[in-house]
Amino acid sequence: MNKFKIAEPQTLEHVTSLSSEDTTYKLMAGGTDLLGEIKDGIIEPEIVVDLLSIPGLSYIKKDRSGVRIGALTSLVEVAESTLIQNEYPALHEAALSVATPQLRNIGTVGGNLCQRPRCWYYRDPQVQCRKKGGSRCFASNGRNKYHAILGGRICHIVHPSDLAPALMVLDAKVTISTPQKDKTVPLVDFFTLPSVNVRRENILAPNELVKEIILPPVKRGEKSTYRKLKERSTWDFALVSAAVKGIVSEGIFNNIKIVLGGVAPIPWRLERAESLIRGRKVRINSVKQAARRALADAQPLKENGYKKELVEAVLSRAVFSLV
Repeated sequence: MNKFKIAEPQTLEHVTSLSSEDTTYKLMAGGTDLLGEIKDGIIEPEIVVDLLSIPGLSYIKKDRSGVRIGALTSLVEVAESTLIQNEYPALHEAALSVATPQLRNIGTVGGNLCQRPRCWYYRDPQVQCRKKGGSRCFASNGRNKYHAILGGRICHIVHPSDLAPALMVLDAKVTISTPQKDKTVPLVDFFTLPSVNVRRENILAPNELVKEIILPPVKRGEKSTYRKLKERSTWDFALVSAAVKGIVSEGIFNNIKIVLGGVAPIPWRLERAESLIRGRKVRINSVKQAARRALADAQPLKENGYKKELVEAVLSRAVFSLV
């Protein structure tokens, strides 16, 4: 583990004024992911910028535009918020599913969205994979039990965030602070596939950071949920997860949106399954069939084909919990 200095900025402007060409610094919120990268020798920053020193970025508040969540709001604050639990249960369930109570106390909303992959080849300092500037993805022909079955192609990571599928299914937007001015983009446009930029998982430039998450008002009759399958009961990432939102009447989804986690380098919208479920009486076989048909283009690796069956299971649980 290399030695580094801690910087404690008091404003967002101080952070965004850092040179975009200066790669000697890294931004840190709760630090649960970044410090792991430093300890493992994956990155060696000279300066760690402690974002928690900036006041006014931890909040959950409601206004006419919906609900705003500051990027430094802790995961436990989201999980315990009555407002979130009542109006956005998918987000409540996702936050509650993260790691352990201790880590939820430290981890932040912004940090959860921006965490790096858990791929063991990326996390090994002696392996120079594509994500670290190398020329190959070692998971393609290596150990790939936890890797992507969709959207991988040149890099088979899965995005580790639990909040991301839930926020995406809720049509969240993210406000980004830049050196020029703040900009707000749909969360669906925040994440990037390896085919676009294999070195990054999102659109943030080095001197940009997440400032706020914006959730639109809930429509009348709209329900949402988040379901997660994992190997251990706690402190584990999703093998497969599903966030579902919809309006149900007499067992029929008049509207439905599905986003998967644990299967791709980004939260993965399952539009084909939505079209097969929408407007029809929900039955267990029809939901599983919709999942199978939606995954027809999936390309499992040697060890992760089981994820296709897990998608059927987790999607069925999520859908039927809303009926």
